[in-house]
Amino acid sequence: MWDPGIRMRIADLGATLRTMLRRRRAQLMLAIRVTIAALAALALAQLLNLPLPLWAVLTAVIVTQMSVGRSLKATFDYLIGTLGGAIYGAVIGVLIPHSGEAALLAVLALAVAPLAFVAAVNPRFSVAPITAIIVLLLPIMTHATPIVSAFDRVLEVALGGLTGLFVSFFLLRSNAHSLVAEAAARTLDRMADTLGELLTGLTEGLDMDALHRIQDGIGRALVQMNEVGAEAEHERAARLSAGPEPGPLLRTLLRLRHDLVMIGRAATGPLPDVLREGLKAPLEHAGRAVADYFHASGTALLAGRTPPPLDALETALDAYAAEVGAVRREGLTRGLSAEAAERFFALGFALEQMRSNCGDLGRCVAEWAEKPETPKRI
Repeated sequence: MWDPGIRMRIADLGATLRTMLRRRRAQLMLAIRVTIAALAALALAQLLNLPLPLWAVLTAVIVTQMSVGRSLKATFDYLIGTLGGAIYGAVIGVLIPHSGEAALLAVLALAVAPLAFVAAVNPRFSVAPITAIIVLLLPIMTHATPIVSAFDRVLEVALGGLTGLFVSFFLLRSNAHSLVAEAAARTLDRMADTLGELLTGLTEGLDMDALHRIQDGIGRALVQMNEVGAEAEHERAARLSAGPEPGPLLRTLLRLRHDLVMIGRAATGPLPDVLREGLKAPLEHAGRAVADYFHASGTALLAGRTPPPLDALETALDAYAAEVGAVRREGLTRGLSAEAAERFFALGFALEQMRSNCGDLGRCVAEWAEKPETPKRI
């Protein structure tokens, strides 16, 4: 019999592993899809007796992405870049003799330089210079012609791309629609944590380095969500998914980020002592209510449920506004410096904007619900 303490540790380890797998389910599914795509591409390349199966396997791995939309774009871009590089490399190899070392160097420069420029202008052709190099140099080792080499490269890349796309579409499929909801939920959780840190700065102060760190974290989250949103649009355009447009949700989160930026500017220094005592409690209450609404909205997005009610948020912000009104009636703002008064009124404006944008967030969450209630487009 095992010691009860050992059994408990094993049970805790199992629970931790299950939690990690649930959180990283999308990444785990991607790893499985990539592995299947690589094996399938190698088997098909060997079955068709392709001269360089490595190229098909690498292409399958590259184009197998997190979502169907991203895989579709990667496959199209890779095929376009390969086709362009193969055609250009074959034309250069056929039209310009390059039997000597000096001639080979000149032909290689003539092939790579224009394609590298095109790839710098349009990243879709980033693989074109590599393809041209292979088309020109591989015949030296295989004694094939540049045209045959170009044809083989296109065939290998097409096989790998189609294999990766097939695996992405039919095996353990992951749509960008669900990834947008996950990215939005993560962004809302980060916004909730950020709001708490910023409001703490209004009572204790916040240095600029900490402020930039906080705001940069939200910026990175929104960039990631924008990328996933573009993939969702590719899926919608190809009729691979029928979810709601990600644009309204992304624009709402951007507006909420702007509200946090305004609050951050107000939090570069603590509130004046004459205001802090009366406003501290209602401000903390309002911050908790907004943060709770962010967390609940993210949870609703992930679960496909209708948005949480706004009642607690509205009540908390009304209480803060009432306290601000009392402060102004007592004339406590008259003795403030211009800088302190500006930060104080900017805070109130930002919170009111956040109230409005939280209402828009609720409408977006309703659109993303499995059974949306009167969806409205922003």
